[in-house]
Amino acid sequence: MQLSSSIKKNKILMSLLLVVMLQACGPHKPQFMGTPFEKHTNLKETGFTQKKLDSMRSYISKNLTTEGMIILKNGKLLFEYGNVEDLSYLASVRKSILSMLFGKYVENGTINLDETIGEIGVEEDGGLIDLEKTATVHDIINSRSGVFYTPVNGGSDNKNILKRGSKKPGEYFVYNNWDYNVAGYIFEKKTGKDIYQELEDQLAIPLGFQDWNIKNQKKQYKKSKSRYPAYHMYISVRDMAKIGQLMLNDGKWNGKQLISKEWIKKTTSTITSTEEINKRKGLNESSPYQLSYGYMWWIIDNIKHHPDFEGAYHASGYGGQYITIIPKLNIVVAHKYKLTPLVKLGVKRGKDVPYWEYFGLLHDYIATKK
Repeated sequence: MQLSSSIKKNKILMSLLLVVMLQACGPHKPQFMGTPFEKHTNLKETGFTQKKLDSMRSYISKNLTTEGMIILKNGKLLFEYGNVEDLSYLASVRKSILSMLFGKYVENGTINLDETIGEIGVEEDGGLIDLEKTATVHDIINSRSGVFYTPVNGGSDNKNILKRGSKKPGEYFVYNNWDYNVAGYIFEKKTGKDIYQELEDQLAIPLGFQDWNIKNQKKQYKKSKSRYPAYHMYISVRDMAKIGQLMLNDGKWNGKQLISKEWIKKTTSTITSTEEINKRKGLNESSPYQLSYGYMWWIIDNIKHHPDFEGAYHASGYGGQYITIIPKLNIVVAHKYKLTPLVKLGVKRGKDVPYWEYFGLLHDYIATKK
């Protein structure tokens, strides 16, 4: 028993030493200069006052563990809080970004949403059953595959994962990282492109990311669980805001159509209803916050019944990573929760900013009066 305890202590010490060494190395510096946002010089054109912005800043500092936050209004910088340059993993925000990358390849026929994973050659060492192999790409990117296989990474809705073979593909939604990781595999297999290189080509370069370096991107593997890695993304708050602004612009940037308007409309349209999401989350129709789900984007159906949020949608990552698009206000919000240095390397995490606290902030400080 003493030997076992000693081995465990040594492993912990070695892990901590590795973390310290990695921290000393730090992230790779940005590859290119990037383009900063133009700032509002007159708040009158925004509908906000300095008093309101100062009040929001005070509330965040006292009540939330926000690391960095940016608000864009009419494409210009309205509000900036904390560290907006730091790189840390986006958690499940990565899925919404992958949905954007899918667009042109679905539209040019490279990716067929009706093709089954069996036809593509998706398989696991533990084996997939025939029913599971009939799941289509469409089912995969909507997390309705019916393949209840264990993924390499946590963050799935494990309490709603069912017995394998108990549901047909397409008939049951459950938030399962196996689907999302397989979506990354399908993207790379069908396009012949690396996800991170495609992210650089489709988004980082044309949008003028300020903190991007492809060397900072890395996948998470654990082949004892699954063949398919999680394609984690490491992007700063200010570059997240640019992704949100592109979505608000219906895919257009500096006069160029980077992602088609039709794909953005499709990917942010409801596939899984509010009622079905509520069942998974244990909520009911009286909840002040209602969500439905599209192609790896969350659709915001209700924030305290305020009309400003009609048509809003967002990307959401575990702990408090968000990119929120509010078309009626012409606003984009990018947010990260406070991460300790160890968190950034996946070892330890801080206190969350859960979605209800974040949505409360949006309602109280960003929405207009009723």
